[in-house]
This record gives sequence, structure tokens and C-alpha cells, in this order.
Amino acid sequence: MNMNFDLEREVPILEWETHMSARAKGMKSSAIRELLKLTSQPDIISFAGGLPAPEFFPLRAVDEACRHVIKENGAEALQYSATEGYQPLKEFLANQTHKYGVPAKPENVLLTNGSQQALDLLGKVFIDPGRFVLTGRPTYLGAIQAWNAYQGRFHTMRVDEEGMIVDEIEHAYEKVLKENGKPPAFIYVLPNFHNPAGTTLSWKRREKLAEIVTKLNLPVVEDDPYGQLRYGGEDIPPICTLIPERTIYLGTFSKTLAPGLRLGWIICPEVLMQRFIQAKQGSDLHTPTFAQYVTNDICQRGLLKPHIQHLRGVYKKRRDTMLDALEEFWPEGCSCTHPEGGLFLWAKVPETIDTNVFFREWALKEKVAYVPGVNFYPNADGGKHAMRLNFSYAPPETIVEGIRRLGVALKKALAE
Repeated sequence: MNMNFDLEREVPILEWETHMSARAKGMKSSAIRELLKLTSQPDIISFAGGLPAPEFFPLRAVDEACRHVIKENGAEALQYSATEGYQPLKEFLANQTHKYGVPAKPENVLLTNGSQQALDLLGKVFIDPGRFVLTGRPTYLGAIQAWNAYQGRFHTMRVDEEGMIVDEIEHAYEKVLKENGKPPAFIYVLPNFHNPAGTTLSWKRREKLAEIVTKLNLPVVEDDPYGQLRYGGEDIPPICTLIPERTIYLGTFSKTLAPGLRLGWIICPEVLMQRFIQAKQGSDLHTPTFAQYVTNDICQRGLLKPHIQHLRGVYKKRRDTMLDALEEFWPEGCSCTHPEGGLFLWAKVPETIDTNVFFREWALKEKVAYVPGVNFYPNADGGKHAMRLNFSYAPPETIVEGIRRLGVALKKALAE
């Protein structure tokens, strides 16, 4: 067929925006992803991303697992597979969570593309346009972005050194019910080493939360990506152990094994599982089979537990290094949380400094980066004088230099 195009002919420009859904028009880029573009230069020290330390990725274990899987199960590992996930890995996760008191069976486990997909599936299954979610203030930026895409709304409770102030839940519930005519879709909780606040929800508050949501008949989403990365204190049983019948529990291998595998999971009551499976089938059919086989091989050979133990030592040293550097180099009037685990701490600066403005006008000039606090407030009603700092990615000497640079920038800004 001979196709002739008249290059002189005027062709109307397609206005793509007019064809998009209201949902798409309301989507916003992740603040962290945008910041990472700014901070990709090699001379900038970045505390912005929630990145594990790449020099401690278990390369040998992954290499051996890949070879073994290809040799022993290559055809199956490269084929389509069940939406629910690879059965031996589901069995491993069910047994692992049993140790924490979570009464899960393999039938309660769904493998996902990282826990971020789990958040997206929650939006698909639970959130209609205008529907409210209850969460802390601040809360995880990835959850805000996932549920904004479904045009969800947020009602928030304050977070202090013991985590979410659960005594505010009933008032928030009643306010949402009055304003929206419907109860909240669920309450979202990050109980262990909160992202971004670094706090841990106390056992007393977990018990009180379970009591309140049972009274209100409210579902709970318990997001626990950092629970195994504890550097001090004692493990606190998950909320799921108290109210398994109304809790959706999220986990991930991104922080304990490698984020590039994109492997997370949902543990939920069986009555919900089919809905999540249906929602996932419309997204990706199933989580990559090969990644599941490789991860399962590492887990079944007992290599994950000692790897996590090693990470605990590495990250504890980096956390302590950052805390010591903050005390040494930052001016008076600043404060920060002292997390017992996880990857982040939450720092506050004097109220004359807006950390969003300070980032571009002062921090970048000193070649150092962080995430301004306002990004973690779904209703943009706080965080102006706070920042999230990641301590897991950079080696100790780089942490010291980066915190020193931030201290220099803070002193200059305060002087002006």
C-alpha cells in the first residue's frame, strides 16, 4: 500500500487533556521521585529516598538462587502463574507471620508487586470518589499518592512520640460520618518505625485502637514494611494479632531483601481475598513468577534471617551516627525523633524556617537533600517546619558530612 501524506495540510492538535478522566487529571507526581531527579548529581548527599544500602544487597545469594531456579524450575519460573502467588512462598510467609502471632494460612496471603501495589489495590477495592480514609498526621507519602488517584479524601489524627493518638479516632469517625454520610473506608496505621515520623505505636495504644475500631466496626490497614528492622527495645505484637478478622496486613521484601525484586504481600481475611485477586488481575494478572521463585529459594535456604540480622547492625550504626551528628552540628531550636528501627527519623527546625523553601534556597546550595515535611500531610495542614531524613542509604562518613552541611545551611538561614 502506498500511503501519501500531505505535509502542507494543517492538522488539528489533539487536546489530550479533554479526553482524560477526572481521576487522571487529579493525579500528582510523587514528591520523592521528583526530588530524586534533582539530587541525582554525584556531589549531592541525599537523605531523601527511602533506599536500602545497595552495598549490602545479598548478591551472591540472589545469583545462586537465579542459577538454581533456572536449572531446576526454569520453564515454570518463566511462565504465567496464579494471581494469588507462588504457593511455597505463600506458605513461608504464613509461617513467618505466625511467629509474630498473626494467625495466617497460605489462603490468607496474596503476593503483590511491592507493597505499593497493595496500597493501590486497597484504593481499587475500598475507595469511591470522595470516600474518606482515616490516617495519622503525618503519614506515608506513597499511600497518599495511591489513594489520591481514586479521589479519596483524608481525615487525620495527630502523631506523637508513641505513634498515632488513637483517642482521636472516634471524633474523626463521627466527623466523617456527619460530613460524608458514610463511614470511613478504613483506618491506615504504620505501627512500627513510622514513615516519616520514626515513631512506634505503643502496645497500650494498639490495644485501645483495637477496642475502638471493634466498637465502630471499622477495618484496619496495618502497613508494616520495617517491622523486622528493629535496633533497640522489644518487638511489639502486630495489631493483627488482636483483631485479625478486621485487619489487612501489608508486608514487603523491599527493605529486607532488595526493592528491585518488587515483591510484597497482603494478608487478609479469606472473605476479602477474591476481591483483591479480581482487582489485581485487571492490573497485571500476577506478580512476576521468576522473582517469586528466586525469593522463595533464598527464604527456604534460610539465608534471609542472617541477612536481616546483618542489616540491623549496619543500620543501627548509621542511625546512631546521624543522631550524634545532629546533636553536634545543628543549631539550637532543632529536634528529632529517636526511632527504635526502620530507615527514617523526623527532624523539626525553628518555626522561622519553611523546609520547602529552605530546601531549594539553602540546602541544595550546600549540596544536600531531604524530603520537606509538608509532603507527608495529606491535607497540607502541617509539616512546614519538619523534614524526613533517611539514614540507611549513606555510609557513616557521608551521613556526618551531609548533616554538617545541613547545619551550615540552617545557621545561614537563621542568621538572615
